[in-house]
Amino acid sequence: MDERIKAYDEKMKKAFEFLQSDLATIRAGRANPHVLDKIRVDYYGTPTPLQQIGNITVPEPRMLQIAPWEKKMIKDIEKAIMASDVGITPSNDGSVIRLVFPELTEERRKDLAKEVKKKGEEGNVAVRNIRRDGNDAFKKLAKTEISEDEIKDLEEQLQKLTDKYMKDIDKVVDEKSQEIMKV
Repeated sequence: MDERIKAYDEKMKKAFEFLQSDLATIRAGRANPHVLDKIRVDYYGTPTPLQQIGNITVPEPRMLQIAPWEKKMIKDIEKAIMASDVGITPSNDGSVIRLVFPELTEERRKDLAKEVKKKGEEGNVAVRNIRRDGNDAFKKLAKTEISEDEIKDLEEQLQKLTDKYMKDIDKVVDEKSQEIMKV
């Protein structure tokens, strides 16, 4: 792969990985610890990821259990979960926090599937913008450094890369949509 293409490959890969991590935070019917990835808890004045404050387990298919390393952090963890967009009220027994995920309604599943498709389209737009930036950069090179044939070749390579990432994005979006729609 041409060095000039590699930079755009890296950018597209980052856009794809961002989409994957974003989709992981959308909950389907089952409990998934990744829905808590974006939650930060005030830990002695520092916003700290929830995973670094306690142990997160899945004791049942629709329940997450958080066992904080320090018992006094329970109230702060509950406050952070309530302030987040998880949409579940935590309950605790003094030593662990439980999050029980309700069964998703058909309407909620459809809304989540629409949200997944929207995020997928945003990922596709990001990849197309990277392609556009690459093509613009190649056209600037044409004025000084390289021939028209080389420009065409670079543009074709960039288009193949774009097609590959857009296909990957569509596949991930379809898989997540099917996971959400599965009862």
